[in-house]
Amino acid sequence: MTTSQETSSVHATSRKSSNSASPTMIHHRQTLQLPLPIPDIFYSTAGGAHYSGAPVSEDDDQVIASPGKPSPPMDDMIRDRIMVDLNELYCCRPSKEIFERTWRPDAVFEDPLVRCEGYAQYAPQWFAMIFSKSETISSRVMSFTRLPKRLIYSQTQEYTLRYIGSKKRIESIIVVDLDDDDKIIHMADQWNGESLSSWFGVNLLRRANALVTPWFVGTPKA
Repeated sequence: MTTSQETSSVHATSRKSSNSASPTMIHHRQTLQLPLPIPDIFYSTAGGAHYSGAPVSEDDDQVIASPGKPSPPMDDMIRDRIMVDLNELYCCRPSKEIFERTWRPDAVFEDPLVRCEGYAQYAPQWFAMIFSKSETISSRVMSFTRLPKRLIYSQTQEYTLRYIGSKKRIESIIVVDLDDDDKIIHMADQWNGESLSSWFGVNLLRRANALVTPWFVGTPKA
């Protein structure tokens, strides 16, 4: 009889418990410290992201997923930009954008015919090309150094004179000095690889040519 009463008491207690709010169980996860250095975790995670198909940018892909295909060295990019812009000038396609991107406003340009100082003098020389066509036959980088910042390359250019149609081929050694922003501060076009004359009379004539050309040739304002 006592057992029956105890059983009834247990069932009554169970019914009371079921009517009250169920107890909440809180699980605390233990923090597991992995003995891995931070860089290892980073590269492991990045590699996993590539493997699992997570979206990544092209830059990320170059740095992590394709270590065998690095981006071009900065020096090569600067050299190529300068070479492309100068080729545009020599091929009679000058533009204000080229001078803004690659030349210093106070740069000096000289060849056997002129010595120009500043944009107002050197820009008209390129806009005043008297040739109907100019084509680069060949060009080759001879050196590109950072101390001093200098690009030296050889070039063979073929010019077709306007109205006459006769052709003239000039081989040059071109020496380009750059400033800290990798813009041209001095450029010398040495025809046939010969150093420019230092004779006073020749230099006076070269300076006169640089001063006269802007009177007849308009250029975009710097």
